[in-house]
Amino acid sequence: MNKKTHFGYKEVEEADKSKFVGDVFTSVSKNYDLMNDAMSFGMHRLWKKILVELAAIGKKDIVLDIASGTGDISKLISKEYPETSIYMSDINFDMLDEGRNRAINESFDSNCSFCQLSGEELPFADNTFDVITVGFGLRNFTNKENGLKEMNRCLKKNGKLLVLEFSKPTNSIFSKVYDWYSFNILPKLGSFLANDSASYKYLAESIRMHPDQASLKQMIFDSGFKECKFYNLLNGIVAIHIGTND
Repeated sequence: MNKKTHFGYKEVEEADKSKFVGDVFTSVSKNYDLMNDAMSFGMHRLWKKILVELAAIGKKDIVLDIASGTGDISKLISKEYPETSIYMSDINFDMLDEGRNRAINESFDSNCSFCQLSGEELPFADNTFDVITVGFGLRNFTNKENGLKEMNRCLKKNGKLLVLEFSKPTNSIFSKVYDWYSFNILPKLGSFLANDSASYKYLAESIRMHPDQASLKQMIFDSGFKECKFYNLLNGIVAIHIGTND
């Protein structure tokens, strides 16, 4: 029997979700940075800086950036820690290509490698990385549990996973305003700036289907991590989860 999962609010076959998600990100790849700025009023850049600070990266750490997209997180790490080795990765070729081109054009490619891969089936040996980051990508996984287990497997002893993701606002009034903005404004922005309202409607829906802060924390524990804590940003619209596997 074929297993079902969610693609936004739709129920689809598990085997089909990665194709649907791929179509979305192929569609938005050329305007991804512009839309991120528009959707978050530029705050996504601050959130990523906070993630890198919390990562407490060592001078010569090996870092895997999953769902790296256009490379915001990799760029921050590369510029601040030039002796690290960074693997920029994305399941979607068009997004990875945008990230690679940006790395070359903005001169942060010297310590970066580029890998098209699925975060649910990492092609790396056990205990490879000191740090793994996932910025706004986990909610698009077909099987988040598989992905988290793979990340745990590929981290060294005392390695650290950092997940930056949209989450659940902690204030009910704020949550209602956020819902109105997400379903009334975001698709219009997508239509106006990228001629693509459907993809941004999916992105809003995918945020609502993502586990809340406590649920994701438990999933990280269930995947084999020994410790996990999270930090709410902007009233919980965004959260950073940090898992360690000492």
